[in-house]
Amino acid sequence: MARVVFTSNLQRHLDAPEVDVEAESVGQALQAVFRSYPRLGGYILDEQGDVRRHVVIFLDGNQAGLESRIRPDSEIYVMQALSGGSRAGREV
Repeated sequence: MARVVFTSNLQRHLDAPEVDVEAESVGQALQAVFRSYPRLGGYILDEQGDVRRHVVIFLDGNQAGLESRIRPDSEIYVMQALSGGSRAGREV
């Protein structure tokens, strides 16, 4: 079974545990997770079903898309982009 892991930043706001799923693609794996944790779906995917701009998915160490094929022993990491802050002495 493939393992889906969510960034700890996301886990601070939503219930997003590591989950083992049977699937053939990243998209199928995420949909399997969303059936148990539906709030995650709205955070990871937009209204068209595409990955949101602030989210990046890695499959076995390489950036991947929803259509990427997975192996039974694959690891899928869902990461959240972070931004903001300012440099000392410079307003942003």
